[in-house]
Amino acid sequence: MSLRLVHYNDPILRKKGEPIAVFDADLRAFAREMIATMHEAAGIGLAAQQVNVARQLCVVDLRESEEDFDWLLDGAHPPLSLFMPMIIANPVITIAKDTSNEVVEEGCLSFPEIRGDVKRPEEIAVKFQDENGVPHTLICNGLLARCILHEADHLAGVLFIDHMTKKNYAKINEAVQALALATKAAAK
Repeated sequence: MSLRLVHYNDPILRKKGEPIAVFDADLRAFAREMIATMHEAAGIGLAAQQVNVARQLCVVDLRESEEDFDWLLDGAHPPLSLFMPMIIANPVITIAKDTSNEVVEEGCLSFPEIRGDVKRPEEIAVKFQDENGVPHTLICNGLLARCILHEADHLAGVLFIDHMTKKNYAKINEAVQALALATKAAAK
């Protein structure tokens, strides 16, 4: 059973997530439900806020992606199939020194059918815990870095539209406002 996706302008999307302190069967079950929900929605990432829970937890799965990116997980380069879908708790991100910023079109499961250009760093390092509380360090670039940055933003109550230039946001403003009204109407 999948979880209900929260759409923009639901207040939960602006809440900072509580750190994960207990890594138990309930957390693992919730993470599996998040992965199922992400896959059902044809997404590559999903944050807890997007399923109405303000916690420092997100999931990522790029196994089906044709994008070019690279990674080192705990100093090794395992196949994606060995560590994805990823369950990321309590991420702490560091932007790689001397990395460039890239502008790429992004979408978001909380903004159905709305896409816009967002500038993000090309390479990052992220320290996080998995669903069992085991600490990891992932160094990555390209789409994997972008996806993790996007999901980690959700955990801090930041949305991809917050990173857009005024000019890029203006292109989608009408669709975003219509979604905000639909979300408000659905909440009544």
